[in-house]
Amino acid sequence: MFWIYFGIILLLPIYAQFKVKSTYKKYSKIRSTSGMTGAQVARLILDQNGLHDVKVVESQGFLTDHYNPMTKIVALSTSNYHESSVAGTAVAAHEVGHAIQDKEAYSFLRFRHRLAPVASITSNASWVFIMIGIIFSSMNSLLGIGILLMAVGVLFQIVTLPVEFNASSRAMDQIVQLGIIRNDEEPQAKKVLSAAAMTYVAATAVAVLELVRLILIFTNRD
Repeated sequence: MFWIYFGIILLLPIYAQFKVKSTYKKYSKIRSTSGMTGAQVARLILDQNGLHDVKVVESQGFLTDHYNPMTKIVALSTSNYHESSVAGTAVAAHEVGHAIQDKEAYSFLRFRHRLAPVASITSNASWVFIMIGIIFSSMNSLLGIGILLMAVGVLFQIVTLPVEFNASSRAMDQIVQLGIIRNDEEPQAKKVLSAAAMTYVAATAVAVLELVRLILIFTNRD
């Protein structure tokens, strides 16, 4: 059981990263029939949804694409910003999907946004209590506090899942309805988005497993 657990928490994230990189690399080489760059795709979808105030900018690095609800900016990594590919189209549309969520006050996005600063603090602080609690068995209460703090971070991971899946669903709806991709490109775009989603699923699974393991350690001491 011990080796199965560590096999999952070590191999699952590695597989997820491999899957997203290999899938992205494959479909980034396939030019989209629309000929639109990721920046153009993002701008078109934003404008069609009345989001004229949201900017589209270039973000340095590999797959650094994201949407910032505070600054109202869709940032696309260099290749996705400048190049025309099925992968770039899917990723750009996904990030705009978050902007549409923001406009419509999508509940999970709002909750995730409010939870983010709290989760950042509790996730970092949790391991201080957890390590002290594990090393010194007489301080089991500190382990309990660490677990509670860690649970906030795990909740953040769980809430992220519907946010990402919904953004991908919105992305597919937009690029299909606006005629940005053809019917034969739909499965390809979906593969890119599914591979990206797997990284969030893997991260959440690992976080939940680690939380369960610590809870078992805590309860078995009582």
